[in-house]
Amino acid sequence: MIFDKFLLGRRRNQLTDGDLDALEQAAGPFRDLAPRTTLITQGTPVTFSTYLVDGFMCRYMDDRKGERQLVAVHVPGDFVDLHGYPLKRLDHDIASINACRIVQVPHARLDEIMIARPGLSKLLWFSTLLDAAMHREWIFRLGRFEAIKRIGHFFCEIEAKLRAVGLSDGSSFPLPMTQMDLAEACGMTPVHVNRMLRELRERKIMQIRANSVKIFDLAALYRLCEFDPGYLYLDDGIAQP
Repeated sequence: MIFDKFLLGRRRNQLTDGDLDALEQAAGPFRDLAPRTTLITQGTPVTFSTYLVDGFMCRYMDDRKGERQLVAVHVPGDFVDLHGYPLKRLDHDIASINACRIVQVPHARLDEIMIARPGLSKLLWFSTLLDAAMHREWIFRLGRFEAIKRIGHFFCEIEAKLRAVGLSDGSSFPLPMTQMDLAEACGMTPVHVNRMLRELRERKIMQIRANSVKIFDLAALYRLCEFDPGYLYLDDGIAQP
């Protein structure tokens, strides 16, 4: 099943078998993306929405100097550009981080779903509202937190999202991001990221090695970065260390 992770851990029980069948039938064929492939560029008209089956993707914006800022990181089970359905174009770029597998749902098929399946339409809307909630949290994190809290909060968010779809056990999970990627997500320099990762390791809270994160004390990480998973709207118990 293509959409086996869609909204998993987040109101998935509200999806009926008919809803899932409608999504399956609306999706195009699997498409594989190489690492660091730009799928959609800012301002380009879009006629489909992309669902991430496997891998990690990001949304990003460049300044006039070409310096990149990540504004979202997506994991399997996410629609990475569902908001493009009503907007018809994006104000940012979307790219793969590692090798990814995606499917794309034409907007014409989403038009049909909106008419025929109001319950599914509501959950698709819910998915876009989740994106907005995460954007608000990212703004707060970048604006108010010191560096170690900023990067720790990012790890907490990714871990919680991966645990919801069965890709983290609460102590380890894959993360194919470089220190430059982490710097661009957390508003830091790569050198500062390296220092914060060393401090987290020396505090025996977590470490990152070979595209994998190992968390030794998730509760301590939550306390350190004041992480409250409420904005992720996860089902009860999923994000509790």
